[in-house]
Amino acid sequence: MSYKTNVLITKEDDWYVASSVETNVVSQGHTIEEALENLKEALELYYEDNSNINVENNVCLMTSLEVTI
Repeated sequence: MSYKTNVLITKEDDWYVASSVETNVVSQGHTIEEALENLKEALELYYEDNSNINVENNVCLMTSLEVTI
């Protein structure tokens, strides 16, 4: 089985931080590639530990909002 997730990458000091939006799983690395690889490993463990999760019934919405001032 495979899962897709949206990933937010930020830079904090010398680290790139990769966060899975849907699961709140976070990892880091010295490069973007390393942060993504570490996040992938963390997500594999997350899904393995939570194999009873029914992903089809979990709802996660992402949108943008514009505010005019």
